[in-house]
Amino acid sequence: MSDTALPYESLPYRPCAGIMLLNRAGLVFVGRRKGGPEHVDATHVWQMPQGGIDEGEDAYQGALRELYEETNVTSVEKLGEIADWIAYDIPRDIAGEAWQGRYRGQKQKWFALRFVGNDREIDVVHPAGGAHKPEFIDWRWVEMKALPDLVVPFKRSIYEQVVSAFAQYA
Repeated sequence: MSDTALPYESLPYRPCAGIMLLNRAGLVFVGRRKGGPEHVDATHVWQMPQGGIDEGEDAYQGALRELYEETNVTSVEKLGEIADWIAYDIPRDIAGEAWQGRYRGQKQKWFALRFVGNDREIDVVHPAGGAHKPEFIDWRWVEMKALPDLVVPFKRSIYEQVVSAFAQYA
């Protein structure tokens, strides 16, 4: 039986790294998603960088790789991490479209990083020096408290937990 034939409740969570990238002023990087089945409106299209952790890859190394692949950023210092994995379920009506229907959601390991470079380093149009397909079409710095209202509703509780855990870095 293939993973796609499993009932929703039996599907595994996709291991993922999430990155809260803060500038020196304590503002947080958010990217405007290019698209995807989870987009419900024009307001909730912003998110922090995140992405799958490869099999056998260290979660922090995966976070650094994903940050580079999505933003071109390498000039960072680690501020902290959330010890536990935080999981969310993707809505059932789009579960078959996301990740080819192989996962019911993600379990995420979150890291707070300080951006110590110059904003010119950020390039969401040609990330990873142009070697990676863009996932964002725009970006901006926002206040940490604004994050939960910018993300798709089914990720809101994750963002609330991340904001609470990393509030001291703002």
